Amino acid sequence: MPVTLDPDAAFVFQAFQEAGRPPYETLSAGEAREYYLQARLVTNPDPPALKSVAPLAIPSPSGSIPARIYTPLKLRNAGGLAPCLVFFHGGGWVIGDLDTHDVVCRKLADEGELIVISVDYRLAPEHKFPAAIDDAIVATTWIAGHAQDLGIDASRLVVGGDSAGGNLAAVVAISARDGDGPAISGQMLIYPATDFAMTHASHSEPETSILLTHSVIRWFRDHYLNGISDIGDWRASPARAKTFAGLPPAYVLTAGADPLRDEGDEYARRLKEAGVAVTWRTFPGQFHGFFTMGKLLQQANVAAGEIGAWLKALG
Repeated sequence: MPVTLDPDAAFVFQAFQEAGRPPYETLSAGEAREYYLQARLVTNPDPPALKSVAPLAIPSPSGSIPARIYTPLKLRNAGGLAPCLVFFHGGGWVIGDLDTHDVVCRKLADEGELIVISVDYRLAPEHKFPAAIDDAIVATTWIAGHAQDLGIDASRLVVGGDSAGGNLAAVVAISARDGDGPAISGQMLIYPATDFAMTHASHSEPETSILLTHSVIRWFRDHYLNGISDIGDWRASPARAKTFAGLPPAYVLTAGADPLRDEGDEYARRLKEAGVAVTWRTFPGQFHGFFTMGKLLQQANVAAGEIGAWLKALG
């Protein structure tokens, strides 16, 4: 469908083009990770002041999972315990880490007045599917099991993430509903990847091949999946789950100029049809990745405020 970028989004897109940065798919995974980190340092807004930010190591059968725990100045405590958002960063399962999404997690902790724990799951191609999923489930389960020690109310545990992280959050929510994981009170899905078939119209429209291009999505897919047979596995493509009934309330954000737009929109519709309480927000003039660019894009800060309000409404 025709897409018109917001003026500030068009300016940022032009700036990225003029910078002459090489496409990720022409780089090694290590080089792409460094480029991604440097871009975040330029586009992230100034972080809000927090009470504390501390490293956390989560044990797992595959080794310690690095994490980071954020505590805001204002915290919604009840009986000494607070709600928690377990956050999974974006980056196509190949790039991204605790530092690329550090400011995002600070903003979410501040806006939502809750503890945020960011999980640094294993990346591909060194660790292919389902390594990231395994880490996400193990980390969420461990956090719930140690909730009181962390000052967390386990009955108010939310999972969330952007892009690939939204995919992981959706899968953790389904897995927990089916008995592999703790009870989840909400899922925050920011332009989530939900179906590796990539047959939706937005995967072929020229207007959506902006920053997250159609070709780089295939590069991410080929690094992450072991082969074509993984596409039909709901742990890779949560849209393939047999039913969405019984899943926790969801906030789903999509962007108009995003290859994942139609996946996210369809996922939100299907959640609603299954009786799940859904807050579905579309930013038609923005592109994939805008949520982390609050220094340059005002709509990113609008979205952060809306998500904060949604998190508070969960309890």
